[in-house]
Amino acid sequence: MTSTGTNPPPASPPRAGGPSASAAWELLLPAVSAPPRRRGRALRSALREAVRSGRLPAGTRLPASRELAADLGVSRGLVTEAYEQLTAESYLRAGRGSGTWVSDAVRPSAERARDLSPRAPGARVDFRPGTPDLSLFPRSAWASGHRAALDRLPHGSLGYPDPRGLPELRTALASLLTRRRGVVADPERVVVCSGVAQATTLLGFVLRDRGATAVGVEDPGSPEHASLFRSTGLTAVPLPLDDEGLAMGPLLSSGVRAVVTTPAHQFPTGIAYSAGRRGALLDWARATSGVVMEDDYDGDFRYDRAPVGALQGLDPEHVVYTGSVSKSLAPGLRLGWLVAPESMTDEIVARKRTMDLGNPSLDQAVLADFITGGGYDRQLRRCQRTYRERRDALTGALAAHFPGAEVSGISAGLHIIARLPRRYGPQGVFLRLAEEAGIALRSLDSCTAQRPGRTGDAGGCGTEPDGRGGDGTVRLVLGYAHLAPSAIENGVRLLADTVLAQGRRDGCSPAVGVAAAAGD
Repeated sequence: MTSTGTNPPPASPPRAGGPSASAAWELLLPAVSAPPRRRGRALRSALREAVRSGRLPAGTRLPASRELAADLGVSRGLVTEAYEQLTAESYLRAGRGSGTWVSDAVRPSAERARDLSPRAPGARVDFRPGTPDLSLFPRSAWASGHRAALDRLPHGSLGYPDPRGLPELRTALASLLTRRRGVVADPERVVVCSGVAQATTLLGFVLRDRGATAVGVEDPGSPEHASLFRSTGLTAVPLPLDDEGLAMGPLLSSGVRAVVTTPAHQFPTGIAYSAGRRGALLDWARATSGVVMEDDYDGDFRYDRAPVGALQGLDPEHVVYTGSVSKSLAPGLRLGWLVAPESMTDEIVARKRTMDLGNPSLDQAVLADFITGGGYDRQLRRCQRTYRERRDALTGALAAHFPGAEVSGISAGLHIIARLPRRYGPQGVFLRLAEEAGIALRSLDSCTAQRPGRTGDAGGCGTEPDGRGGDGTVRLVLGYAHLAPSAIENGVRLLADTVLAQGRRDGCSPAVGVAAAAGD
């Protein structure tokens, strides 16, 4: 039976039937206000959700179908159908002559949806690196591109894609990377990925399948590299840097045959690998039949001269090149690429197929059009102008509010390294004060494999051991791309005011007491 097409009469209060009858009537009443054709579905959904959420707990006896139908103002058949459907799904149980009850097979689920995105909730100013200015995303152009791509894509393009990516995007990327980064890029060896994170994971799985047990990572370096390789079953071996790049001695003695690098603009130090070190790294790869993964995470953003060409262009058979649009467009697009050596291409593509069956075709088509139409080059120029201005704002604010501060790594990228004099330390106290003031920071120490311990009174003018910050020096990795110049100035001023105010309260002002004691 189904409900009639007329609206139900006003529902009457429930008959005497105990708390269960009242609860069911109140919870299900909104469902019967749905249009007649959807009323049965709405009733079933409301009853199902009431059981799933625990508002009708296990063991609750439901009213007889005739009584509930009268209370709700619907046909008895509608209620009977809902009871039968949910009994079949195990939400309810019923026995001849014993009525209908809420089953104990259902466990209430949490309704709260958490947001685990890497943000700093409640921060007044966030100087942590890694985030571009998302307001620069070309929304209008991207929206138009979606419409145009939908209009031109054949129906077959909306099926499962080539796991390497749409041919048109791989062709566009090969041309772009050859022109801008000096990459040797055959479209047949370009693999579209969900950012550099997936590219790293793909490489890790393939290396493990080939028998590798460990991979070298820069120290200091991006913590994500080590964690991603560990997720594939490989051990991450920290390898130190010197002024020219990855130190060759520790690499040679480590025994690893794969290493991940950021040679165009090392994260976090900001150095570009010297020509000699780039050559030595490739000599090592050739001699050991090793593999170098090149993470070109912000290679397009160079401010003093043309960007340093990709390492991959010197030896495409020993370098796996990776990049993404996370810094140039938005990380939320989850679009990146991997250019594989010919000897590894089939294995990487096979692993990509089993991992996700390919990236969304529509987004790939939009990016392909954006690149070939010149929009991507325009976006890079726009970002470069904006980020250079913000870099200058940050270095200027540090000079004004932290006299004696030294900055490095400013010629490229989206962050700088700031070394504050000892009078502003110790570093542990400095970071605690910043956090209490709502200023999110990342220390250089947090990017190292071995983090130093801390001693001394956290509330006073104690000292820290270890060569990194142990002399009282504060070393920070400061991101600036996502902050307007005014926010940068205000944030640095707030940071300086906070540190100086604490020093005055403690009677050992960072500007006077510690400086005198340390001779700085």
